[in-house]
Amino acid sequence: MKTWLRRIHLTFALVSAIFLVNLSLTGTLLVFAKDIQAWCNPQYWTVADSQILKRQNTPLATSEIVNQIDLLTPSSILFIERNESPSSAWQVRLADKSYVSINQYTGDVLLHYQYQDTFYGFVMGWHRWLLYSEGDEHPLGLLPPLASLILCLELILGFYLWVRPKNRLKRLKVRWQAKNKVRFMQLHNVLGVYSLIPLFLIAFSGLAFYFKDATQAVVEVVTLSQIQTPQKVTLSTVRQAETLKTTPENYQLDKAVASAQAVFEDAWVYRVYMPQSQEEPVKLRMRRPDESHAYSYSWSNPFTGDVIDSFDASQTSLATRVWNFKYSYHIGNFIALPVKFIWLFLGLLPTFFVVSGIYIFVKRRANPHAKVKTKV
Repeated sequence: MKTWLRRIHLTFALVSAIFLVNLSLTGTLLVFAKDIQAWCNPQYWTVADSQILKRQNTPLATSEIVNQIDLLTPSSILFIERNESPSSAWQVRLADKSYVSINQYTGDVLLHYQYQDTFYGFVMGWHRWLLYSEGDEHPLGLLPPLASLILCLELILGFYLWVRPKNRLKRLKVRWQAKNKVRFMQLHNVLGVYSLIPLFLIAFSGLAFYFKDATQAVVEVVTLSQIQTPQKVTLSTVRQAETLKTTPENYQLDKAVASAQAVFEDAWVYRVYMPQSQEEPVKLRMRRPDESHAYSYSWSNPFTGDVIDSFDASQTSLATRVWNFKYSYHIGNFIALPVKFIWLFLGLLPTFFVVSGIYIFVKRRANPHAKVKTKV
């Protein structure tokens, strides 16, 4: 049984080696990709401290940002994404799928770009669909999540192979003076055991972006609760047909934002979604202090600026909060900066497991009768 499990463990590794290494390296890069991007070209992604001080850390009104974008392009705005850091520029997504990086204090357009033309977008495209796309379709997009699934299985198999023999705790040591084959075997086992839970959850949270229904079902079973999602809100549901004669130029965007912030006084506005039809409200995605990311929402009538509905994600079920935490956990963006460095190390482990596993296999094939001594 143990021999067959080892063969399965090896086969999975060999079949998925290229894709596991790809996920490992690109995932590691993504932990600090935006920071690297801003460091290499600060003129596109950051704003000067003098401008922040001049505006007393107060950005332009939403309507002024919209007016500046309208001067740049006839394409309509899908959303305006704010940044919690005062020195980081805001990003605007347009209907033509391009983006605009804008100085939120002066309204100056810093860069008009396509997502995958940036370092972060390039690495993300490499990580999620291997850079190959046909329009909006990604033919190779299923390969990375399958590699994540194999990583989950490999971690479970590897743990079983470690835990089954006796003296398992004594084998959680590395004899640095031993031969390379022995040392790599011990490192492979020790790092695999210690990283099992966090690495498994990173892989599982990655699967959640592709196999949503299946992973949601797992979260609901584990937490014994149901995942709650906000319902779609339209202006027609509140019967404000009289406002539909008003043109988009008369949107009360600033009042809509202020009204939403009055509902969630302690929340930070992450995104402002612009109406794409006369039946759509202004949707604001907001982050409350108890949330790992922005999952609360407020909907406002764009013609009056009044709030018509809201969704407080911080008061939802355990399953909902666990589900919403997946993104922050996957990228290591929680608690404090040191967590990102831990995730940097964890992200490189699949590459180490693939390389060390193949090395051990080759050594065994070269000397099939030799036994690896793992005594401590």
